[in-house]
Amino acid sequence: MNSKGASHLTILMILSTLMAFASISTDLYLPALPIMQHALHSNSGAIEWTISGFLIGFSISQLFWGPISDRYGRKRPIAMGLLFFIIGSTGCALSTDISAMIFWRAVQAIGACASVVLARAIVRDLYEGPRAAKMLSTLITVMAIAPLVGPSVGGMILHVSSWRTIFWTLVGVGVLTLMALGFLPESLPESERKTDSLGRLFSHYGELLRHRHLMAYIGVGAFFYGGVYAYIAGTPFAYITYYHISPQIYGLLFALGIIGIMVTNQINIHLIGINKERLLHVGVYLVATASIFLIVDAWTGWGCLAGLNRPGF
Repeated sequence: MNSKGASHLTILMILSTLMAFASISTDLYLPALPIMQHALHSNSGAIEWTISGFLIGFSISQLFWGPISDRYGRKRPIAMGLLFFIIGSTGCALSTDISAMIFWRAVQAIGACASVVLARAIVRDLYEGPRAAKMLSTLITVMAIAPLVGPSVGGMILHVSSWRTIFWTLVGVGVLTLMALGFLPESLPESERKTDSLGRLFSHYGELLRHRHLMAYIGVGAFFYGGVYAYIAGTPFAYITYYHISPQIYGLLFALGIIGIMVTNQINIHLIGINKERLLHVGVYLVATASIFLIVDAWTGWGCLAGLNRPGF
């Protein structure tokens, strides 16, 4: 690995920050959703579209950043993505209606996606096999600090300022990360870049869609993240509006689920050498069991607030 003077710790910190962009883009402003609902003269269903709009922008842009980085390297697309993120965050901070907010959240997502997707690509460039898997698990654990403290930080910002300050904070994070990008080495040298046209690179997606084994993995991930973001979008209203807790306490409750994810990732680091298919099956069964419990809790109110706020193992 040619780090061009950058230490392993520096690279780890920058990659962790890049991978955290998807989390901080949403988790930081979650406690503000009920307040934004009134400020933007909207309703809970429409305000939740600010999360859906982000997911749509993030999902679609994944199809583009990979081929672009294969053609032009990793750092330039990341820098371009950070510019999108800064512009989108600025638009969110200045929005006066829900339609504008949803649009700028989608722009913000396009930029955040470049950081997350290409950080993973850099790991694959620099590491192989079990070492790459361990590195990714380490990155996920480190970057889990963002959703762990994000809602609490957002709640503290609300305590001293308005919800718009949250998005100005994200603008600052984007600018600082763009400056730090100069310390990150280019992991894909020109000799290893794809020379095919972007159209030809995009055509490979058709081949992936015919790969049944791959589609099974994609399906598992899609259903899992669908459930996670439904939980993320709904909990601010369930906790703050229905159960009448403060935005600051909401951040602490949200952190319990993130602690579960961090603990599980640490376990995963030590179990990665075991049959990965078996680990995946165990994980799916655990998620299904927890989902059934949440459905019963929400439908009957049996567990009340404590039942909804279970650690996210």
